[in-house]
Amino acid sequence: MIPDKAPREDVYHAGGDLKKEAHIPSFEKYKEMYMKSIENPDEFWGDISKDFFWKTKHTGQFMDYNFDVTKGEIFVKCMEGATTNICYNVLDRNVHEKKLGDNIAFYWEGNEPGDEMTITYRELLQRVCKFANVLKSQGVKKGDRVSIYMPMVVELVVAMLACARIGAVHSIVFAGFSAESLCERILDSQCSLLITADGFYRGDKLINLKVIADDALQKCRDKGVPIKRCIILKHLSKEEAAAPGSQSPPAKRPCPDLQVPWNPDVDRCWHTLMDGVSDECEPEWCNSEDPLFILYTSGSTGKPKGVLHTVSGYMLYTATTFKLVFDYQPSDVYWCTADIGWITGHSYITYGPLANGATSVLFEGLPTYPEVSRMWEIVDKYRVTKFYTAPTAIRLLMKYGSEPVKKCKRDSLKVLGTVGEPINPEAWQWYYTVVGERRCPVVDTFWQTETGGHVLTPLPAATPMKPGSATFPFFGVVPAILNESGEELEGPSDGYLVFKQPWPGLMRTVYNNHPRFETTYFKKFPGYYVTGDGCRRDKDGYYWITGRIDDMLNVSGHLLSTAEVESALVEHEAVAEAAVVGRPHPVKGESLYCFVTLNDGVNYSRTLEAELKQQVREKIGAIATPDYIQNAPSLPKTRSGKIMRRVLRKIASNERDLGDVSTLADSSVIEQLFQNRCCTTV
Repeated sequence: MIPDKAPREDVYHAGGDLKKEAHIPSFEKYKEMYMKSIENPDEFWGDISKDFFWKTKHTGQFMDYNFDVTKGEIFVKCMEGATTNICYNVLDRNVHEKKLGDNIAFYWEGNEPGDEMTITYRELLQRVCKFANVLKSQGVKKGDRVSIYMPMVVELVVAMLACARIGAVHSIVFAGFSAESLCERILDSQCSLLITADGFYRGDKLINLKVIADDALQKCRDKGVPIKRCIILKHLSKEEAAAPGSQSPPAKRPCPDLQVPWNPDVDRCWHTLMDGVSDECEPEWCNSEDPLFILYTSGSTGKPKGVLHTVSGYMLYTATTFKLVFDYQPSDVYWCTADIGWITGHSYITYGPLANGATSVLFEGLPTYPEVSRMWEIVDKYRVTKFYTAPTAIRLLMKYGSEPVKKCKRDSLKVLGTVGEPINPEAWQWYYTVVGERRCPVVDTFWQTETGGHVLTPLPAATPMKPGSATFPFFGVVPAILNESGEELEGPSDGYLVFKQPWPGLMRTVYNNHPRFETTYFKKFPGYYVTGDGCRRDKDGYYWITGRIDDMLNVSGHLLSTAEVESALVEHEAVAEAAVVGRPHPVKGESLYCFVTLNDGVNYSRTLEAELKQQVREKIGAIATPDYIQNAPSLPKTRSGKIMRRVLRKIASNERDLGDVSTLADSSVIEQLFQNRCCTTV
């Protein structure tokens, strides 16, 4: 699996300075540690667990599991019998044991330049304890689910850690999702309380988050499930919005004209609740396999899946991957540009960095606002050493050329990372050459919401890099490539990417729907965890992710279900049928290309087009807004009535080589669709 020697051609190597201080300084050291991690995982992870605090020790096997549905229920367990608290480990331990209380946990950089603050580990601990007491005063207890719908502010971190401190399960919903999506997630996870904010700016666009949240809560009431409490952070509507300990007052953040509807029966003000509350709160000691959080990811059936992660395994895995994949050192300043509403933000803004006592940048804004050099200005401002962003952002910034990058020094950078989708070699080369000046290794990380942390990734000083390749497995991860018959392929090959055994951070179930968990990830190939991604392994043993193999699209690093978008479209009274496919996009990676068949007597028009786009925005969120909508009087179907999306993808991309279409019931529809296809964004 792992080659005896690193390949000599078409690869890039880290510089000697990085290797001198690296945790894993060579490929040989990586191989040695990797073999231990898969041959003796209990000892490997057991040694790492000694760095954390346990109220009680685990008993029996370190890890236990079953991946084979033919042998019984699927399960993964880690450190069963141990008790701990992840909030205690990422805050109290750093403040009291490691004496890092005065170290900066986060530099918060607002949407507007000059809107900034810092918060130390001691201040963060105090605020988390205060808000944990607030949650308890609102009746939240261990095991309760709490929904969080907030912008990228420090209070979002405070809210999630306060939940973890009292053993409540947080369910964070990305603040770009619609009221319908928020409602659906609140109902599915049976949340008892919602935490949100009045609003925020995304660039120069004002988002009235409270109005969207109120709409979601009304939808919950309409479905017979009233949410009795909603805590609102006054982020824009309060002049004193800057948190205690900030080094400068808000610059342009307060927005006195923002209209914030208020329901006194339900709504509670964050600032009022926090006033006078004790900043001491004893942590709730949780069992290793107690749930930590639920995070929803798109499902191929159209209904999002509530991925459930548990306390101990997730803590160990995020801490370890953060430390080794970014080669974190105590002097580093780390910046992950993701939103905490996604798994990347959970693992590599909150839990992973804090578990290592890291200093991070927390950014509210956009990479191109107010200038296209904003990201590199922030790198210089905080002397960022380790930088983690998405290929989508890199491709977006590439459009503006190298000048906005080169006007900033960036001399502090040591490691560059990418996440969210495979990075195309052209973007990799620009990132490596222009941004990193050929001195910063690029760690191209492959992982999923379900995996909890990186599973295929280079290590900065150890792994020779190939542009576009996720390279080799992380410790404890055993990949395989299968053909359609479920046979393992050896050597250079293409097929389904699967994993043969668990690692501590793997998801445990789909919340409240274990049969769906088993069906989605384990029934296709019994004995393996099925990622849903295609993969190629080259002659040197490097792994290359080739994209989703089910009906999922990766738009700007966000995984979207084609079924979910189709469902939103057909809810419009004019639409009889819809089919959604991906079309390559130079910035987003994939764009949404929608075919709609209208009901008899309905004429296609720009007005209808706008209504359909708005319908999808309202049902799912702005990220799912179709780029293209094509009127399709008929869709290509097999004789059994199945839509041939493979053909539709070819039509969307204007590729005439359709392959075998002999199973089509009516091949004449193809030419008609080619003639009607969209050439420009609508």
